[in-house]
Amino acid sequence: MRLKSAIWVSALLRRANGAGAFAAVRRRGAEEAGAIFVKVATLDGCAALYGAALPSLEAEPAPGVRFFAPILPAGSAEADVEARMAREIGFDPDLWFVEIEDRAGRSFLEISAD
Repeated sequence: MRLKSAIWVSALLRRANGAGAFAAVRRRGAEEAGAIFVKVATLDGCAALYGAALPSLEAEPAPGVRFFAPILPAGSAEADVEARMAREIGFDPDLWFVEIEDRAGRSFLEISAD
């Protein structure tokens, strides 16, 4: 069973803020199962954008674990990340958009190896 998006995002915010980064919800999506996108800004004009990874054919993850994959890699221009998110919001208005500001570029996500 998968955690509701609202609960999962709340845990991500707590994890990032507790580690000294600043994290906030920029767009609140569907409580139950809205797609989640995470922007990681390094405060130098660069950022990365992460979205849900495709499901793996291998073992299922532990309950509550969601895997993410980079959509735009670290070091991308922040304007490019914002433009991509504007397109995503136009396509799916029920998505969640979380922004993490961290000079070290930590995402606090489980990154897919696929």
